[in-house]
Amino acid sequence: MPTGACGINCDVCRLNLLGICSTCGSGRSVDGKKKAAAQQRILGAPCPILACSMDKAIDYCPRDCNSFPCDRFKNGPYPFSRGFLNMQARRRTETPSLKNPSGDEVDVPIEHWEGLLRRDQKIICQNALVVHDSLGFFLLPFLKEYIRVDLKEYCLYHQKHGGWEIFHNPLLELVCLVYLLHAGPQGMSGRMAGPHELKAGHFFKGPHELKTQPLVERYGFDIKGFKKAAENLGGEALDMADAAYRFEAFPKIPLYYLLWEGDVEFQARLSVLFDHSIEHHLTVDAIWGLVALVSDLLLVGGHF
Repeated sequence: MPTGACGINCDVCRLNLLGICSTCGSGRSVDGKKKAAAQQRILGAPCPILACSMDKAIDYCPRDCNSFPCDRFKNGPYPFSRGFLNMQARRRTETPSLKNPSGDEVDVPIEHWEGLLRRDQKIICQNALVVHDSLGFFLLPFLKEYIRVDLKEYCLYHQKHGGWEIFHNPLLELVCLVYLLHAGPQGMSGRMAGPHELKAGHFFKGPHELKTQPLVERYGFDIKGFKKAAENLGGEALDMADAAYRFEAFPKIPLYYLLWEGDVEFQARLSVLFDHSIEHHLTVDAIWGLVALVSDLLLVGGHF
């Protein structure tokens, strides 16, 4: 599909079909270089959007650039309207649509909160490696920050602007509660395992496959972008694959993301591995949800 760096699909443009105008191509394509050179020759300067995408070595601005929509779009006469750009800026601050493996909206059962209240708080702290204070909060490490789990108000808080703010994310809430409820006394094994190597590995098939394909589409030809996003998320670089990182999702739950870059011969691919002990601390649907959470954070550049 001949799509320009700006996001315009040239396949559906009559000018392209008639051969009057060629596609700009992505910011890292041969078409892009040819188009920029032609624009320089004919117009005296290339399109600033195409030139910027080439300079940043990204394919498509709407998908790959964390600065989109920038002034190059806002101050130019095309390709997008002000209304479209305002919509993009607004919706990029929203939490992604959160669904469970069956495609339904995530629901957090009240029984999970009630179960935490009934459990021995000291045992939870010992098993999950968390702290419980006198105000009714569990302080739970999550990736590079801490989550406050409020047992009185049944809600989560995260650190922002030097303080604590309520953080509404049903999938994160559900995964946090399941971890606190299910974390066992076992330590980590130190052995990596893929999803299909787990006892309940049959779960991760069909509609329950781990959410990795969007990451392949985004970073399959952008190893530098993947590394930057992973490091923004607090990942620890590993000497594996073309790029690999270890994320400490919860104290007993490391996740390993391994990316192999695509080329003209081989498709890009990405694998997610776990410590073999993960089933002692999370249910299979919570494992799926945790990977979906981390994958979404990587897709937006590793920023909460």
